[in-house]
Amino acid sequence: NQSNTIFTNDSNHISHMMKHTGDKYYQCNQCGKAFSDNYILNRHVKIHTGEKPYQCSQCDKAFTQKNDLIRHDKTHTGEKPYQCSQCDKAFIIKSDLINHLRKHTGEKPNQCSECEMAFTRKSYLISHMRKHSGERPHQCSQCDKDFAYKNGLNRHMRKH
Repeated sequence: NQSNTIFTNDSNHISHMMKHTGDKYYQCNQCGKAFSDNYILNRHVKIHTGEKPYQCSQCDKAFTQKNDLIRHDKTHTGEKPYQCSQCDKAFIIKSDLINHLRKHTGEKPNQCSECEMAFTRKSYLISHMRKHSGERPHQCSQCDKDFAYKNGLNRHMRKH
């Protein structure tokens, strides 16, 4: 299958092709995790640096990604434009509605390649895969401890 996508430069074309081949040339200097796209690597690095450049103007929350701030802003307005047709739930973003609909259908399209587990969300699968790989990407900035899951790091940080 070839796509008819047109690219403005070779770098964009190479990044696009790596998504199809699974090649990962961009590696994190902190933890060694590799990515197929430099943009995704730069987003990942903020986990280690703690950088959160996107500040909410209505409260003290800050975010590593602009999209997370946009989503958060809607919590202040109460806006939830994506309504489930099966129940009374509504969502801020469309992808949350799509994932929610899987609860009604039972669909779990994200299958673990190591065991029989399957998940409604890709992020749940990625998190689950750390059980198999032993990856611990969340590192404490105060000491040498690292954690597989962000909530483990958050609990640990309260002790500092």
